[in-house]
This record gives sequence, C-alpha cells and structure tokens, in this order.
Amino acid sequence: MSLVSVQQFFREKAPDISVIVTEASSATVALAAEAHGVEPDQIAKTICLRIGEDVVLVVTAGTKRLDNRKFKDRFGVKPRMLDAEAVVEATSHPVGGVCPFGLPSPLKVYGDLSLKAFDEVVPAGGATNAAVKIAPERMIALVDGEWADLCQ
Repeated sequence: MSLVSVQQFFREKAPDISVIVTEASSATVALAAEAHGVEPDQIAKTICLRIGEDVVLVVTAGTKRLDNRKFKDRFGVKPRMLDAEAVVEATSHPVGGVCPFGLPSPLKVYGDLSLKAFDEVVPAGGATNAAVKIAPERMIALVDGEWADLCQ
C-alpha cells in the first residue's frame, strides 16, 4: 500500500515525476546508490524522529549523520529515532523505503542542507525497491518542508 500512496502523491502533485521500481533492493544507502547509478550522498535518506509528542522526518544526504548538538540547538531536545514498527505506523512506509511522500497524515519534514550540494537526489519511494529522482528544492517544496542544518 505504501508504494501505491507514493505513486498517487506524484500523480496528483508532480505528474512529471515517475516512481522507479527496480528488481534490486534499495533498502540501504549503498544498495540504493548502486541500483540508481548515483553517489551514496545523492541518496536522500529519510529519518523518522520523535520531538516530544511530535513525529518529524529529516531528509539528509546518504552518508551524513545527525549532529546531536545541532539538533538540540534547533529543537531543544535530543533526537529520538522511532523503532521500525512506529516508523510504519507514522509513515505507512517500511524501513528502507521511508520517504516524505504519500504519508497517511501530514508530518513536518526538514531537509538537511547537505542535500543542496546536488542538482538531483534519489529518495526512496515507499518500498525497499522504489525511488524517485528529484531536485532537492522541489522535493522540499512538494512536502511543504523546511531547510535546516542538522547533520555533521
């Protein structure tokens, strides 16, 4: 169902973008980079976090890591990652296919500045073998996201 919701999202909001479904898994940054012929940092990985009672998504360049100090300075708390079950509950997407598109209900999305180094990034598409190719600025605009400096 998750892949279907992402495909529906793009049909409605950006019909010029197709969800790419591959035979190969793209469940990790390395696998996704190989499957789509891009550098690992062009993979836009989506991290599902809890800030107090709110669940948020942080989309960052593939090999970047959250910087706890930057995160705490921005939000006033340390980042808390959700477990796999809570990720599916919040996003409808399985771990390895999490993206900011086609969510069952709106979540706040933050795009890390690391993504701005690229003309095109490859976020997942709601399944462990699905993705899209998109300009980072357009990705953040489509999900009403906001840019933030959150990674090392």
